[in-house]
Amino acid sequence: GHPARVLLDAAADAQLLVVGSHGTRGYPGMALGSTGHALLHGSECPIALVRLRN
Repeated sequence: GHPARVLLDAAADAQLLVVGSHGTRGYPGMALGSTGHALLHGSECPIALVRLRN
């Protein structure tokens, strides 16, 4: 399935969803990709999006 849907389903009863993010390659002004954006708008629990240090 779509990564965001799979993560949202797996975190249905979670207290916190922690995911890594590489941002949007090629779009330096954007902090989130489509999966991160979908998680922020669809999650019932708090989310921690962790980016790798460049």
